[in-house]
Amino acid sequence: EVQLVESGGGLVQAGGSLRLSCAASGFTFDDYAIGWFRQAPGKEREGVSCISSSDGSTYYADSVKGRFTISSDNAKNTVYLQMNSLKPEDTAVYYCAAAWEAGSSWYLSYEYDYWGQGTQVTVSS
Repeated sequence: EVQLVESGGGLVQAGGSLRLSCAASGFTFDDYAIGWFRQAPGKEREGVSCISSSDGSTYYADSVKGRFTISSDNAKNTVYLQMNSLKPEDTAVYYCAAAWEAGSSWYLSYEYDYWGQGTQVTVSS
Protein backbone atom coordinates (compact mmCIF):
# COMPACT_ATOMS: atom_id res chain seq x y z
CA GLU A 1 0.00 0.00 0.00
CA VAL A 2 1.36 3.38 -1.03
CA GLN A 3 1.54 5.90 1.80
CA LEU A 4 2.78 9.46 2.06
CA VAL A 5 2.58 10.87 5.57
CA GLU A 6 3.27 14.53 6.26
CA SER A 7 4.25 15.89 9.65
CA GLY A 8 5.76 19.00 11.17
CA GLY A 9 3.04 21.55 10.55
CA GLY A 10 1.86 23.96 13.22
CA LEU A 11 1.42 27.55 14.27
CA VAL A 12 4.37 29.91 14.02
CA GLN A 13 4.87 33.64 14.09
CA ALA A 14 5.93 35.54 11.01
CA GLY A 15 9.68 35.28 10.53
CA GLY A 16 9.78 31.88 12.20
CA SER A 17 10.68 28.45 10.83
CA LEU A 18 9.15 25.03 10.46
CA ARG A 19 10.39 21.78 8.98
CA LEU A 20 7.92 19.53 7.26
CA SER A 21 8.57 15.84 6.73
CA CYS A 22 7.09 13.48 4.18
CA ALA A 23 7.59 9.79 4.94
CA ALA A 24 6.98 7.53 1.93
CA SER A 25 6.32 3.81 1.72
CA GLY A 26 4.86 1.24 -0.66
CA PHE A 27 6.75 2.27 -3.80
CA THR A 28 10.32 2.50 -5.06
CA PHE A 29 11.31 5.83 -3.58
CA ASP A 30 14.40 6.29 -5.78
CA ASP A 31 12.28 6.18 -8.95
CA TYR A 32 10.04 9.08 -8.00
CA ALA A 33 10.15 12.81 -7.58
CA ILE A 34 8.57 14.13 -4.41
CA GLY A 35 6.80 17.45 -4.51
CA TRP A 36 5.31 19.77 -1.94
CA PHE A 37 2.11 21.60 -2.70
CA ARG A 38 -0.01 23.92 -0.64
CA GLN A 39 -3.58 25.06 -0.67
CA ALA A 40 -4.92 28.05 1.18
CA PRO A 41 -8.66 28.53 1.80
CA GLY A 42 -10.40 29.68 -1.35
CA LYS A 43 -7.28 29.27 -3.48
CA GLU A 44 -6.06 26.68 -5.91
CA ARG A 45 -3.43 24.16 -4.97
CA GLU A 46 0.01 25.40 -5.95
CA GLY A 47 3.38 23.75 -6.34
CA VAL A 48 5.92 24.83 -3.74
CA SER A 49 8.97 22.66 -4.35
CA CYS A 50 10.08 19.33 -5.74
CA ILE A 51 13.08 17.03 -5.52
CA SER A 52 14.11 14.19 -7.76
CA SER A 53 15.01 11.19 -5.62
CA SER A 54 17.23 9.80 -8.38
CA ASP A 55 19.55 12.73 -9.05
CA GLY A 56 18.66 15.27 -6.39
CA SER A 57 17.48 17.98 -8.79
CA THR A 58 15.42 20.58 -6.96
CA TYR A 59 12.76 23.04 -8.03
CA TYR A 60 11.10 25.93 -6.23
CA ALA A 61 8.24 28.30 -6.76
CA ASP A 62 9.38 31.90 -7.06
CA SER A 63 7.39 32.79 -3.96
CA VAL A 64 9.54 30.55 -1.74
CA LYS A 65 12.98 30.72 -3.37
CA GLY A 66 15.63 31.68 -0.85
CA ARG A 67 13.35 30.86 2.09
CA PHE A 68 12.45 27.18 1.65
CA THR A 69 14.84 24.28 1.16
CA ILE A 70 13.85 20.81 0.05
CA SER A 71 16.01 17.78 0.84
CA SER A 72 15.77 14.03 0.73
CA ASP A 73 17.04 11.21 2.92
CA ASN A 74 16.79 8.21 0.61
CA ALA A 75 17.83 5.82 3.38
CA LYS A 76 14.72 6.85 5.31
CA ASN A 77 12.44 7.34 2.27
CA THR A 78 11.74 10.80 3.64
CA VAL A 79 11.68 14.26 2.10
CA TYR A 80 11.95 17.43 4.14
CA LEU A 81 10.87 20.98 3.51
CA GLN A 82 12.72 23.49 5.66
CA MET A 83 10.72 26.69 5.74
CA ASN A 84 12.41 29.83 7.03
CA SER A 85 11.35 33.46 7.18
CA LEU A 86 7.73 32.40 7.09
CA LYS A 87 5.09 34.91 6.09
CA PRO A 88 1.36 35.00 6.78
CA GLU A 89 0.78 34.28 3.10
CA ASP A 90 2.50 30.92 3.57
CA THR A 91 -0.48 29.80 5.62
CA ALA A 92 -2.02 26.75 3.96
CA VAL A 93 -2.41 23.02 4.10
CA TYR A 94 0.80 21.51 2.79
CA TYR A 95 0.73 18.24 0.89
CA CYS A 96 3.50 16.01 -0.36
CA ALA A 97 3.06 13.96 -3.49
CA ALA A 98 5.01 11.47 -5.59
CA ALA A 99 5.45 11.63 -9.35
CA TRP A 100 7.29 9.49 -11.88
CA GLU A 101 9.96 12.14 -12.48
CA ALA A 102 7.86 15.27 -13.06
CA GLY A 103 10.89 17.30 -14.27
CA SER A 104 10.07 20.73 -15.65
CA SER A 105 6.36 20.06 -15.05
CA TRP A 106 6.93 19.54 -11.34
CA TYR A 107 4.44 22.26 -10.38
CA LEU A 108 1.49 20.58 -12.12
CA SER A 109 -0.56 18.58 -9.64
CA TYR A 110 -1.83 16.17 -12.31
CA GLU A 111 1.72 14.91 -12.82
CA TYR A 112 1.59 13.27 -9.39
CA ASP A 113 0.36 9.78 -8.74
CA TYR A 114 0.22 9.61 -4.96
CA TRP A 115 -0.72 12.19 -2.35
CA GLY A 116 -0.53 12.56 1.39
CA GLN A 117 -3.32 13.83 3.62
CA GLY A 118 -1.75 17.19 4.31
CA THR A 119 -0.47 19.13 7.30
CA GLN A 120 -1.65 22.58 8.37
CA VAL A 121 0.82 25.44 8.51
CA THR A 122 -0.41 28.67 10.05
CA VAL A 123 1.76 31.78 10.17
CA SER A 124 0.52 34.57 12.41
CA SER A 125 1.39 38.21 11.81
